[in-house]
Amino acid sequence: MQDEPTPTELLNAVAEFLRNDIAPKISGAAAFKLRVATNAIDLVVRQLELSEPRAADELTRLAKLLGENGSLLDLNRKLAASIAAGEVDLRTPGLADHLWQSTMDKLAVDQPNYASYRRELERDKTAN
Repeated sequence: MQDEPTPTELLNAVAEFLRNDIAPKISGAAAFKLRVATNAIDLVVRQLELSEPRAADELTRLAKLLGENGSLLDLNRKLAASIAAGEVDLRTPGLADHLWQSTMDKLAVDQPNYASYRRELERDKTAN
C-alpha cells in the first residue's frame, strides 16, 4: 500500500496546475496541446476511478450471458463472435441490458460530458 497522495490525487494536482497556472500564460497551438494533455490526464483519472469496479461487473454479466468463465478480453471476443455468427441477438435474455450497461460504463470514462450520455443518466435517475 502506498502513502498519500494517491495516483488520482497526483494526476488531479497536475491537471489543476496546468489549467490554472500554465494555460492562462500560453496561446495558439501550445494552448491547444495543453488542453489535449489535460483532457488525457482527466481520462486517466476516470479510468483509475471507474474502470476496475465496472470491469468486474462486466465480467460477471459476460460470464452469466455466455455460461462460462474467462478473462474480460476473452469473454468479450467470444460474445462478439457469437453475435457475428448469429448465435445470439437482442432477443437473447440479458444481452441488450449488458450491451447498454457496457456502453454507459465506457462513456462514463471516455465521454462523461457527452449530451446523450448525460440525458440517459438523468432518465435512469427518474426511472428509479
